[in-house]
Amino acid sequence: MSTAGQPWYQIMNVEEIPSPALLLFPDRVESNIQGMLERVGGDAERLCPHVKTVKTEAIIRMMVRSGIKQFKCATIAEGETAIKAGAASVLLAIQPTTCNAKRWINLAKAHPDRDFGTIIDCKESIESLSELSKQHRITLKLWIDLNIGMNRTGILPGEEAVKLGEWIHSHVNVELGGIHAYDGHLHQSSIQERQEACEYWHSKLDAFVSLLKKNGFDRLPIIAGGTPTFPMQAANPEFICSPGTTVLWDAGYASQYADLDFSWACVVLARVISKPATDLLCLDLGHKAVASEMAPPRMICLNLKVDEWVSHSEEHLVIRSSDGHLFSVGDTVYAIPWHICPTVALHQHFHVVENRFAKEKWMIEARNRMLAF
Repeated sequence: MSTAGQPWYQIMNVEEIPSPALLLFPDRVESNIQGMLERVGGDAERLCPHVKTVKTEAIIRMMVRSGIKQFKCATIAEGETAIKAGAASVLLAIQPTTCNAKRWINLAKAHPDRDFGTIIDCKESIESLSELSKQHRITLKLWIDLNIGMNRTGILPGEEAVKLGEWIHSHVNVELGGIHAYDGHLHQSSIQERQEACEYWHSKLDAFVSLLKKNGFDRLPIIAGGTPTFPMQAANPEFICSPGTTVLWDAGYASQYADLDFSWACVVLARVISKPATDLLCLDLGHKAVASEMAPPRMICLNLKVDEWVSHSEEHLVIRSSDGHLFSVGDTVYAIPWHICPTVALHQHFHVVENRFAKEKWMIEARNRMLAF
């Protein structure tokens, strides 16, 4: 059967796929990975992608095959999944406390040939992680988490942050890994405004690096930024960049950042399950199937015109469409989530599409909070 002229997202065996579901297009994933590498001049060592978006061993393995060996994660399960995929180095971007610190160190102990680190922003964490690392006879890398304006985590760049570096050096079984500087508060659509905002905190970081050098800390690696400021961090050869959404892309970032030319690689498959009126369609795409932490629109529908987002609840999405008469109960709707990261966390697996057919499933292992550790 010819597929000429059909949209790229439309699959031939759609009747075999239960909805709601995630369709994954590996060719587009690969294109996005190559696009990330191109941004850093092909130097894979300048990439430390955040795996909170994909949460999937098979996708992380694709990045590893492309030469990317270091990754950032938000949960121990994500870090464990990255290690299984072949990551050489994993940084936990959440300061671990109590039992989570023990889990991270147990994971590190089980993989002595890999490099494990975590961000820290206080002396208490250094002390507890040093003691735990000593008990388990491992060495853990600690990265100073800087607060560069987001006011969520981190320590302000300055003398107190330098003291954290000195505190790390004074403790056993831990070593200073580098600097972590996340700028998630910067999301200006204007390239110029985003660039200027980056330059502002870059100047503060430069001053801090100079202060570190005066105190004997020279040439520390710096993991900087996320997805929106990826182009700005990539332009600085001193930075290791940490985009995440770029691997799958979503409707939210596509609408905001014209300078980030990545492709949608994940599509939500839904169906019409009721028609309360000619222009009202109810889809099986509730809160449990697509990220819903933001106000509508929570997705864009690729093959359906939406005039109004009427209601959204756990299992149901009701929309008003002047094209409603073209759809019947059971018809398929393809959508791109506004926010892909939490959408992926709602599903057990991807249906992998190749040559217009979804035949294979890839488990989303790290949607679980706990795996082996």
